[in-house]
Amino acid sequence: MAQENAEVQEVKVGGLNGSPKAVVYSFLKPQLLVQAPKAADAVQFYKAAFGAEELKRATHPKRKAEQDLPLILSAELKIGPSVIIVGDQTDETAKTTDGAGFSFCLVADDVEPAVAKAVKAGASVVEPVPDSEAVCCGARSVTVKDPFGYVWSICAAEKSCADVEA
Repeated sequence: MAQENAEVQEVKVGGLNGSPKAVVYSFLKPQLLVQAPKAADAVQFYKAAFGAEELKRATHPKRKAEQDLPLILSAELKIGPSVIIVGDQTDETAKTTDGAGFSFCLVADDVEPAVAKAVKAGASVVEPVPDSEAVCCGARSVTVKDPFGYVWSICAAEKSCADVEA
């Protein structure tokens, strides 16, 4: 039992004898990318169908002339104890996800070591975004693709977003 606790302690604070601190992940959020400009409709559907509670929303500061409303970059929804992110799929996000419409947002205590660990394991950096307002609701993030084609946005702890208008 004491040895189990020592192993758990090692994982939490990093290796023994001065080795680097371990990468710590807070949580994982699936991100659903809906054909633009339908994310607002999707949010309303998830509220009506699953009782989703909208926690926060980030919209694109620019919009095309034919759009009535700005695109949703991320709307964070709580369904039961889980959280998902819904956003409009833009030309940029379609390129990043190969049009899949799905990615993961992995929140890490420190982005750089988490990205370095993923790259060392075989991921490739798709989109380095040092101070992006576009992913993970305004948090610092870097997008990587794993060897199997899945896209991961490794994000820092989130900044607060503009209040959601109900």
